[in-house]
Amino acid sequence: MMASATRQTLQVPHLGGTTVGYRLSTPNLDPTKPTVVLVNPFTATVDYYNPEFESSEMTNALNLIAIEPLGHGATVTNSETWTYWDSALVNLQLLDSLGVDRVFAVGTSQGGWIVAQMALLAPERIQGLVLIGTSMDSESPRSRELGCWDCPTATAGFVQLAADLTPKNDFEPGQDYYDYLMDIGHGKDVDVSTRSFWEVTIKTTYQGDEGKKRICMAAVNLVSRDGLYARLPYIKCPVLWLHGTADVVFSVANAQEGISRFVNSKDARLVIMDDGVHFLGSSHQKEVQEHILDFTSRWK
Repeated sequence: MMASATRQTLQVPHLGGTTVGYRLSTPNLDPTKPTVVLVNPFTATVDYYNPEFESSEMTNALNLIAIEPLGHGATVTNSETWTYWDSALVNLQLLDSLGVDRVFAVGTSQGGWIVAQMALLAPERIQGLVLIGTSMDSESPRSRELGCWDCPTATAGFVQLAADLTPKNDFEPGQDYYDYLMDIGHGKDVDVSTRSFWEVTIKTTYQGDEGKKRICMAAVNLVSRDGLYARLPYIKCPVLWLHGTADVVFSVANAQEGISRFVNSKDARLVIMDDGVHFLGSSHQKEVQEHILDFTSRWK
C-alpha cells in the first residue's frame, strides 16, 4: 500500500513568486554523495518516487531531491500560464536555495523534457541525464508516424476547459481520468491499492477552480510543448534513456530517434526493457534503480 511522502516547500522568485513542492532523502545533503533530481510525470507528485526514497541502496549511495513541476503537487505560482521551460528554471532556483551546485537529473515522461531543459539552461550544473519513458519531440505528425499517442485528442477536454474562464468551484478530474492515467501510465494490470492511492492524490491535488486551472495548464504544457531536437546537440553530458516495449504513449522507435539526436553527448545510450510500461518504474522498479545507481557511479 502506497503512503504519501513527506513534502517540503520553498519560495523561489521565478514568475513573480513560486512555491515549490519537493522532497529530500535526508535533511542534510551529504557532499560526498552524488545528488539526483527526480521530476515526476503528468499529474503525479513526489510520491511517484516513493520506491526510490524507500530504497536503502538508493539513499545510501545518493542524495535524492524530488521536485514537483509547475501545476503539480504543492508547486504553485502567481502566473496562470507557464511552460516546461519555466518549470526547469524553477527547479534550478530551488537548487540555488538548497545550496546544491551540480546534480544528475532524472525525469519520467514530461519530466524528461524538463530535465533536458535544465541541462540546456545550465549545462555546467547537470552531470548527466536519465530519461525514462519520454520523448524529445513536440506532439508532431512524425511522432505519430513512429507509433506514439495522439496527445491533442487525449488532452482535448482539459485544453478546451482551459479556455473557459468561468469559475468551476465543484471541479475534480473525474473517474474516467483516473482510470485513463492508470491504464496508459502504470498499465491495465496495476494493483488496486496503487489505483486507489493515485485516485485520492489526484482528486485532492486538483479540487475546485484553482485545481481546474492547474490541471488544464498542465495539459496545455504537454500538448503545446516545443520539440527539442534542434537543441539537443548543445547537451554534452552523458545521457541514459530507459524505455519499455509496452509503452503505449511513446514508442521505442521514437526513443531510438530521440537518443540519436544527442550527437555531442559524452555518451548517449538507449536501454529497452521488455514489457516495460510508460511509467517504467511501475513495472521495472528494480531495473530502473539499478541503472540510476550504475549511471551515477560511472559519471560522478
